[in-house]
Amino acid sequence: MSSTHIASHRSFTNPFGLSLKNLTKLQDVNAPDPIYYVGVDVGTGSARAAVVDQTGAILGLAERPITRNELKANHITQSSTEIWESICYCTKTAIGNSHIDPSFVLGIGFDATCSLVAINEKTDEPIAVGPDFTDDLENIILWMDHRADVETDEINATGDESLKYVGGKMSIEMELPKMKWLKNHLPKDTETGKSLFESCKFYDLADFLTHKATGKETRSFCSTVCKQGFIPDGITNRNGWSSDFLLKVDLPELVEDNFRRLGGLPGVTGTYLSAGETVGALTEVAAEELGLTTNCYVGSGVIDAYAGWIGTVAAQTEVPIPDMVEQDKNLFGMAQASGRLAAVAGTSTCHICLDEKEIFVEGVWGPYRDVMAKGYWLAEGGQSCTGALLAHVLSTHPAYTELGVASEASGLSRFDFLNSRLEALKKNTKERSVVALAKHLFFYGDFHGNRSPIADPHMRASIIGQSMDVSIDALAIEYLAACEFIGQQTRHIIEKMEVSGYKINAVFMSGGQCRNGLLMRLLADCTGLPIVIPRYIDASVVFGAAMLGAVAAEDALKALGDGPKSRRNSTASHMTETKDEQPPSPYTAPSATASMTSISALAAGNMQSNFPFPIMTPIEDESKQLGYKSVDDSEEEDEGDELISFGSKSKTQESATQSFMNKRKPMKSAPAPRKASNATRPGDKLWKVMTELSGVGRIIFPSNQNDPDRKLLNTKYKIFKDQIETQQKYRAMVDKTEEAISNYLNI
Repeated sequence: MSSTHIASHRSFTNPFGLSLKNLTKLQDVNAPDPIYYVGVDVGTGSARAAVVDQTGAILGLAERPITRNELKANHITQSSTEIWESICYCTKTAIGNSHIDPSFVLGIGFDATCSLVAINEKTDEPIAVGPDFTDDLENIILWMDHRADVETDEINATGDESLKYVGGKMSIEMELPKMKWLKNHLPKDTETGKSLFESCKFYDLADFLTHKATGKETRSFCSTVCKQGFIPDGITNRNGWSSDFLLKVDLPELVEDNFRRLGGLPGVTGTYLSAGETVGALTEVAAEELGLTTNCYVGSGVIDAYAGWIGTVAAQTEVPIPDMVEQDKNLFGMAQASGRLAAVAGTSTCHICLDEKEIFVEGVWGPYRDVMAKGYWLAEGGQSCTGALLAHVLSTHPAYTELGVASEASGLSRFDFLNSRLEALKKNTKERSVVALAKHLFFYGDFHGNRSPIADPHMRASIIGQSMDVSIDALAIEYLAACEFIGQQTRHIIEKMEVSGYKINAVFMSGGQCRNGLLMRLLADCTGLPIVIPRYIDASVVFGAAMLGAVAAEDALKALGDGPKSRRNSTASHMTETKDEQPPSPYTAPSATASMTSISALAAGNMQSNFPFPIMTPIEDESKQLGYKSVDDSEEEDEGDELISFGSKSKTQESATQSFMNKRKPMKSAPAPRKASNATRPGDKLWKVMTELSGVGRIIFPSNQNDPDRKLLNTKYKIFKDQIETQQKYRAMVDKTEEAISNYLNI
């Protein structure tokens, strides 16, 4: 980036305190300019975008809330139009905050929730998905929508072999039940008299975003295999979609013209890609809306939890993990990800693990092939509520108001206050440890059903050992028991996976729950495994999406004639005064305690005086630990909406391309951290990007097996499993009685 280009940024704020004059002098005029990548993540409640450089540093990050509507119970919808507009806003804002030339962004990747998008085939415009069929803007059935219960049962009743690869049966949260519901409920077109269903084409949300960005109908293996019943070629005698299966479930419309509404027949009328493989360049329209250029290539997208896997499992650790080191001696490339379980935590938690062979785990979704790379299999377990569970426990307790007052007075988040309260309780009661405070409280927390490993949506919570104590201390102990439940259920999932053939060496966490030291310690001691806290806690998912863009950027380089040549680090890495050492980056602190909102504010130059890192408010910290934004965050995002307008700076694509080529400078001698890869094995390009950008993670090792807390937690794990069996037994007894009563009354 030239000194002239830097000077053009009049609002440039340097977080390290160097003057613009000094910064200009520090540029190496003979070094080539850097390449940047953009990651876009669409969660349940917000969209976000991050700008990442070739060292893996996040230079700019922006987040904006998105709405969801529930006009009728279990009918939860969103708008693809609003989501795309939010993505464009976040991308422009993140680029503006990072103060880079957008013509140097050569790769972009998308991840999103596994939600169904309905689009009109002829117009490429949204189609309403109900319950208000007059509102075409509401064209997404959200993943957590549970309207299709009847359709789900009908699909699973077929016993089709496709179900074998989605954990034995389809979940109500998957896409095919939602499509079947639309077949049954979409109204007729007033002009043709045909059902509007016949006008639809369907996308998983991540695939819709790559379609919106490139204009192509390319689909991802991640979306189609994980959520729609697609089986990659060579696994069975089917190649992709099964006409037999779709006809069994009364969806002949989806079979028409080689499955055109689903993306087409693989290798004939449809293209299906693994994570990060190049879909194509941005269209001129999309480039203009995103504030980028058509030199930017789009990597095949993934479901959000899988982006969390990408953004965490390749992290190096500050201390070697012996089992992982031993395993990696005989493995290469993507195979080294084997045994690294990603726990992507938020409102709920997903548990994802990769292997070179297919491993079936009862109650766990998958195994899914080709999702990350051709020939590799992934399994996905999950907990229906984790962040939501902790929020529920706190908000429904009689001492909740008292907790709010006390935590505010102490200047701590509610979680940090409760953790300190438990420490005080241990001393006051002379109890052996904090864990022992809940030794006689048996908390089973499946308030929202069980996703894994028993896959029972009818499971509910049961709590044994409660008293009439409604004090803040009683709340602290119940909160402790809820954290313990999250750890025990994680152990249950891992145990089932290992019995089936997986070997898990470590758990790579992500999400705001990583900040909760009590919860992380319980996870380590319940599972007996090291817990790895990533470089970016809140941003690991959007960081993973940026890695998809980094893979695609290699094709952009080749198209621009760069080939596999090396390139230098980002401008930020050259911002030194007189010495060669690089100043500490506020985005790469080993503790990774900056929230997404704080990172975004920091990138805009909003630094606290005399403090090198952004300070999180207690409320902000709480919302991040629970897996969602605070109300304050949402209001702040809206305020600046009309003030930011970056666009593509009115340049034509031709001039943008010429500008990029003119600004590139020949490489001298310094090697760059990112090169175009010559790897030929499946997944090697993605794994190379992951290992080079991920950085170092912090480890929490489990206590010794003979530690009293480990022994207590082992005993309580037996009680945890007994609570599951007892609840299912009691339900079966009652259901049998009710069936007998019903038969008697019908006589």
